[in-house]
Amino acid sequence: PHGAGYELLIQKFLSLYGDQIDMHRKFVVQLFAEEWSQYIDLPKGFLVSERCKVRLVPLQIQMTTLGNLTPSSTVFFCCDMQERFRPAIKYFGDIISVGQRLLQGARLLGIPVIVTEQYPKGLGSTVQEIDLTGAKLVLPKTKFSMVLPEVEAALAEIPGVRSVVLFGVETHVCIQQTALELIGRGLEVHIVADATSSRSMMDRMFALERLARTGIIVTTSEAILLQLVADKEHPKFKEIQNLIKASAPESGLLSKV
Repeated sequence: PHGAGYELLIQKFLSLYGDQIDMHRKFVVQLFAEEWSQYIDLPKGFLVSERCKVRLVPLQIQMTTLGNLTPSSTVFFCCDMQERFRPAIKYFGDIISVGQRLLQGARLLGIPVIVTEQYPKGLGSTVQEIDLTGAKLVLPKTKFSMVLPEVEAALAEIPGVRSVVLFGVETHVCIQQTALELIGRGLEVHIVADATSSRSMMDRMFALERLARTGIIVTTSEAILLQLVADKEHPKFKEIQNLIKASAPESGLLSKV
């Protein structure tokens, strides 16, 4: 509209394209200059006085991911820890044990848990060792990524969610595709290396390396749980400490990260 300035133009862009813009990136508004036949950065104090052409340009800035976790802004994603994968996935017994520890920690800290099962009709349900009591959502899927419409709706119901702690199988397929979709939606992703595996250790290793290069945080279950309590004076610290002491499998899994 006539007399519009920078702020009004930004609002207009967001109303039209907000669902396509990664708000974690910085951007600049540019004006098409007829005399030079090219776009230039919008001058300070710009006001619309006649019909003109403007565009929003994202800046290619590497944003530092801090990786801070708090229970109130975190959700756990448990991906496809199913019975039929047991004989094929390397160190499956270990990642089941660690996955169960993470879910116990989530219950203690009041963290929502979202669980998916890949084609359970053919591949079976989540293994019995993993207790899904209190899970916010347990959902069958055929898509490799966990980011389904039902999952997005569940995330929208969690106020202030900022971080996803992700674990399960397979690292180079469902975990990788889920992580990439989540960061594309502006969420911070923590992949739990000692609760995540594949049939092939080569596939697992290269997937974790690729994901780490994109800014996804590759970490461990103990680091996650202790970061969430943050202080030995936390009311749940002793219970979390007992979880860590009770279940700490030492396998060759972490030597393959």
